[in-house]
Amino acid sequence: MKKILVSSMFVLGLSTAAFAQTPTTFADVDADANGELSLSELQTVWTDLTEDEFTKADADGSGGLSATELNTLQPASVPAAPSEPAAPAEPAAPAQ
Repeated sequence: MKKILVSSMFVLGLSTAAFAQTPTTFADVDADANGELSLSELQTVWTDLTEDEFTKADADGSGGLSATELNTLQPASVPAAPSEPAAPAEPAAPAQ
């Protein structure tokens, strides 16, 4: 039992360490600290971002996204929330 507990604590510790290393701010993702995010920098945290989406968001054509340009990209890329929640399903009739 002690081995299971120690193993579980070890696995949880590793997953916490990996999560703590995930960049979460603009500055964390801006690896070269130039004040803009390149496509490759963004794709480290936003893996499904396409070059076309990136280019459309790059309003000044600098090859990188400023914080303002990044903010304009995000709402267009996130699916809209449904306007009304779906009605709950009717309970199934008991089997006879």
